[in-house]
Amino acid sequence: MTIKIKKQPAAESLIRIVEKRADVSLSKCYQCKKCSVGCPVAGQTESPPSEIIRRLQLGAGDELLQTDLIWTCLSCETCYARCPNEINFAAVIDALRSIALEKGVAKPEGNPPLFNRLFLNTVKTFGRAYDLQMIALFKIRTGNIMADTEKFPTMIKKGKMALLPPSGADKRKVRRIFDRLPENKGTEK
Repeated sequence: MTIKIKKQPAAESLIRIVEKRADVSLSKCYQCKKCSVGCPVAGQTESPPSEIIRRLQLGAGDELLQTDLIWTCLSCETCYARCPNEINFAAVIDALRSIALEKGVAKPEGNPPLFNRLFLNTVKTFGRAYDLQMIALFKIRTGNIMADTEKFPTMIKKGKMALLPPSGADKRKVRRIFDRLPENKGTEK
């Protein structure tokens, strides 16, 4: 597969923006590919973690913001644990996600930015994730209300989803964490 990189001027270099936001130095990466070998979603994406880093090193521009790994990354930090140079690739992905949202890059299939926002809102509100509310809001906002509804009774029976909101979390403490974030873009709207 041939990858075309549109090099950006140095003043607006994507790698510099990502390195600053993620607080990493991508020049440390020597392409050992341990991050890609350990990544649980690398096989399902067009570009594994090592390729994303290499494309940034080569001066990739905004076309990198449309890479599917940005939205399929689980942020499990397996890549970070395996990296001999301790490059926090999950932070790189978070930076790329926020840049993509700021620039209004086309949303991928399934609308992960909306799903992420709703998930964080439920955590902020209840101190923990409340799946039922999150899924209901997601279905309403995407207009895909009836999809997968046949699975709901089985999930309730097996205890995979609760009807009532979670309790026991220190909601004030969680809200303070959210309030301390300098740019709380993941929970807005």
